[in-house]
Amino acid sequence: MEKALTKTNFHFDGQTSLYEGKVRDVYNIKNEYLVMVVSDRISAFDVVLPKGIPYKGQVLNQIASKFLDATLDICPNWKIACPDPMVTVGHRCEPFAVEMIVRAYLTGSSWRDYKAGAREICGVPIPDGMREHQRFEKPIITPTTKAEQGEHDANISKEEIIKKGLVSKEDYEILEKYALELFARGTEMAAKQGLILVDTKYEFGKKDGKIYLIDEIHTPDSSRYFYADGYQERFEKGEPQRQLSKEFVREWLMENGFQGKAGQQVPEMTDEFVQSVSDRYIELYEKITGEKFVKETSSDIMERIEGNVKNMLARL
Repeated sequence: MEKALTKTNFHFDGQTSLYEGKVRDVYNIKNEYLVMVVSDRISAFDVVLPKGIPYKGQVLNQIASKFLDATLDICPNWKIACPDPMVTVGHRCEPFAVEMIVRAYLTGSSWRDYKAGAREICGVPIPDGMREHQRFEKPIITPTTKAEQGEHDANISKEEIIKKGLVSKEDYEILEKYALELFARGTEMAAKQGLILVDTKYEFGKKDGKIYLIDEIHTPDSSRYFYADGYQERFEKGEPQRQLSKEFVREWLMENGFQGKAGQQVPEMTDEFVQSVSDRYIELYEKITGEKFVKETSSDIMERIEGNVKNMLARL
């Protein structure tokens, strides 16, 4: 198996703190900049799985970078530069306590809730008689709270967000506008590559009174894609859609008796399974960008990243 980066422990000049997320390690530099290292860790059901996926970090970072650049005319974002294929350096913003999830189809967790009898998600009414993978009349926003590490994100309505003071009414309206416009752009870009952007999440933050798009955007970790070819036929027959997202990992876990619940064991991740996940991530990169994925191979990933980031920070 090729190497996977599952842990980092850098010490950069001016570093004030390190946040280790499920997938990303974020180094705070002088409370002004962030160095986000996208590791090869993979999580599902809010659990980090025991093995890393080679090239996953590079795939996620490079897709996010491409979409951040392609949406700058819609809203400002945190990115300054990508000094390494697995790293983005950008502005440190104060994140909002909610994630903006945009859905264009009834699928995944929204379908599971609907099937169980729910007829509204996050205060948004869903009509009776819908079927799995059916397109909504127009995309809907179903926000979630941002959970502390180890906890699950929770659905929340726009009204609750404003009532609880998590986001002001004025700011929330800007977040809504940005989220829908970003989703429309992502949908257009996906369609050009024969894909459907099904749903995704956006995170925003504030710096000097200005709202920025932060974190990743339109990656297979934050988004779900269907292949456009064959979508309608499969939908009419009630067949599963061909999709490029992390959902296939969740499905594999569920088939093997794991949903992140207490007492459940993560099934064994064989080398073959790990390789298949890596291949799927690379497939999505090539499909969504229309570019050939170039594997960044180096004998020491940590050494390469450290050198590239130090050179970048010296120029800031």
